[in-house]
Amino acid sequence: PTSRSLALMKLAQLPRRTASRLPRAAASLARRALSTQPASDDVEESVHDMLRQTCRDFVEAQIKPVAGELDQTHRYPAELVAQMADLGLMGVMVPEEQGGTGMDCLAYAIAMEEISAGCASCGVIMSVNNSLYCDPVMRYGTADQQEKWLKPYASGQKLGCFGLSEPGNGSDAAAASTTATLDGDEWVLEGTKAWITNAHDADAAIVIATTDKSLKHKGLSAFLVEAGTPGFSLGKKEDKLGIR
Repeated sequence: PTSRSLALMKLAQLPRRTASRLPRAAASLARRALSTQPASDDVEESVHDMLRQTCRDFVEAQIKPVAGELDQTHRYPAELVAQMADLGLMGVMVPEEQGGTGMDCLAYAIAMEEISAGCASCGVIMSVNNSLYCDPVMRYGTADQQEKWLKPYASGQKLGCFGLSEPGNGSDAAAASTTATLDGDEWVLEGTKAWITNAHDADAAIVIATTDKSLKHKGLSAFLVEAGTPGFSLGKKEDKLGIR
């Protein structure tokens, strides 16, 4: 057998209760195997199948039994988010050296589909941290920013959120009224954001603010703002119809 198939066999031989907690191991083994041989559609499909089953088992055992209670009480499922972090689901596409799991886009889609099938709220918490927080920092952050603002978030030690929507506008970024003004060597942000997923539990936020109104949507900038920064405050939680 090739090194790819040996890696997958090692995973397959793990007891189900152990294998179901190891998507990080699946990603690591698969990457090492695939790096030594030409890629195989069968091997990639097997890795994705294992990830799907891992997430499905987790949903059945841990998420579905409490999904109704979470929706009724608006409770943030800290214990489930911690378990999703252990499973490597909070930074699926972020490279391992940056704190993530290092899997591909299809793996992320599969994981999102399975988690959301059990609880849409858990799925949104996961997707915001992966797509709206980690991905921009991974793509556009400096090395120093990634060390502080990516690694602990992709690993799930910390949680991120994304501040775009405002009381007067939704996803129309060009209409954002939040401004950022340079004061010496500091940027001062002024404005209000609304309906920000993870906001009450996040350790940091990417906040979209206008730095040059004359450029309209091209005059927007993204700022990393740590929770607890002077002037950073949280409003009430809205009583929404779902995904609470």
